[in-house]
Amino acid sequence: MVVVLGGCQAYGDTGGGDTGGNAGADTGADTGASAEGGNAGGGEGAPPAGAAALAKAADIPVGGGKIFKEQNVVVTQPKKGTFKCFSAECTHAGCQVAEVAKGTINCPCHGSKFKVADGSVANGPASKPLPARKITVDGDSITLA
Repeated sequence: MVVVLGGCQAYGDTGGGDTGGNAGADTGADTGASAEGGNAGGGEGAPPAGAAALAKAADIPVGGGKIFKEQNVVVTQPKKGTFKCFSAECTHAGCQVAEVAKGTINCPCHGSKFKVADGSVANGPASKPLPARKITVDGDSITLA
């Protein structure tokens, strides 16, 4: 157990190193409501996935979004300059969402749809919204926080 805990500490320490300087520049105004929060400043809220750029702001269409399968997240831009990030796992049966179209994030398994603005359910059978994930926008670069 001690070895695992030590590994966890190194994991958090890695996120707080040189790349953490980028992620630590928390500018809530740039990221929108879903990117705000107290965990972004702590080592726990800065996994190594946040160290590498997830996308360029220009890659996320206004009124739409983009799914990042490997990171299991979807990033949306409901209004120009406002970016949101949600888990890409449908809250109904755990399938990964497959597309973002016409203002919704869509699950292929049972037809659930979630609003790009806040992850809330637009069409069931899902009854819970997609959980928000923290992101940081620094200039044109979007990273997981």
